[in-house]
Amino acid sequence: MVSFRLCDEKIAFTYKFMKLSEYFLPVIKENPKEAEIVSHRLMLRAGMVRQLGSGIYNWLPLGFAVLKNIEQIVREEMNAIGCVELLMPTIQPAELWKESGRYDAYGKEMLRISDRQEREMLYGPTNEEIITDIFRKSCKSYKDVPKFLYHMQWKFRDEIRPRFGVMRGREFYMKDAYSFDIDEKSARESYFKFHAAYLKTFERMGLKAIPVRAETGPIGGDLSHEFHVIAETGESALYYTEDYSYAAADEMHKPEAAPEGVLQARGIEVGHIFYFGTKYSDAMKAVVRNQDGQENAVHMGAYGIGLSRLVAAVIEASHDDSGIIWPESVAPFKVGLINIKSADEKCVKICDEIYAKLPSCLYDDRAESAGAKFATMDLIGLPWQIAIGPRGVENGTVELKNRRTGEKQELSIESAIAHVS
Repeated sequence: MVSFRLCDEKIAFTYKFMKLSEYFLPVIKENPKEAEIVSHRLMLRAGMVRQLGSGIYNWLPLGFAVLKNIEQIVREEMNAIGCVELLMPTIQPAELWKESGRYDAYGKEMLRISDRQEREMLYGPTNEEIITDIFRKSCKSYKDVPKFLYHMQWKFRDEIRPRFGVMRGREFYMKDAYSFDIDEKSARESYFKFHAAYLKTFERMGLKAIPVRAETGPIGGDLSHEFHVIAETGESALYYTEDYSYAAADEMHKPEAAPEGVLQARGIEVGHIFYFGTKYSDAMKAVVRNQDGQENAVHMGAYGIGLSRLVAAVIEASHDDSGIIWPESVAPFKVGLINIKSADEKCVKICDEIYAKLPSCLYDDRAESAGAKFATMDLIGLPWQIAIGPRGVENGTVELKNRRTGEKQELSIESAIAHVS
């Protein structure tokens, strides 16, 4: 059963409960040979994704549920700073990119296509041109700024060497936000408002993200920060002090200017923010009139979060030899209920009663061995496990296991339900 919850201004997507016999969870016992890093290996083994083509993945139910939970956290934090959600298309007309001057400059990562009328189109790798076009057609006065707009959309960049599963795919899911301000001072204030929101967003996912000064790349501008999660498999070299007064990605690190005690690690980039002034508003004539009636090009910033990449980043930061360990905030289900002996009528009866009372529960009701059921639950990493067998039925108890710590407790049925609720 899938439950949709509407509360306040939030729309949450959660699985209320589901029986594993009815669910689609194609787990793999052995490590796939093509998986080079932990997150790719575990996402395949846990039945979260399956590859369709080079750098392109199907998101299966378990992986999709995690992706939606991450999306919801990002949505809540964007809404909290006054950012307004919209949706822009994946296919974009080339003429907007020619207007901004980026069409020829962007490179082979852009997938260029033509429609049946031979009009030049592209599969969007980013959305600065479209959002600037939206703004310039509707906002004309200083009274219309500041404006913060965002969307969550699939994007495509034709990576020359896609690898590491969804960590570095060609098609990926991304949140990108854009700010519009009257001048540089207010634009930089908006920039650091997003900066703070990003730190809170990643913290809610159980991640410690380090903001580092970074190159702006093809987006443009003169102020940019990447947000990295420390992991051995990270693509980027990071240099930082323990208090982060100093932090830089590889290309921005200057050893001669760095303070003493700089630490080095590898990082996974999960977010990137830019302030690029009037780069796009000048080129595309996105102007507003100030209080004196003069036209000013708006100052803009862009703020990206790799939503699909975050799923892999959480796994890289939170796993053990048995499988994934999901933080509760992003877990596809909160509790895994295990019927140790599915052929026992008393066990089935008690499990059915518990199942009806648990919040966000995946119930393993299959006719499999107890060992196989425990292995599956450890692999998919739900925060809590409740197991019940004939002995527990007789004693009126269940075994409650904390997946992160491995701690097990024998509790009454009521106590166990209260504990996870």
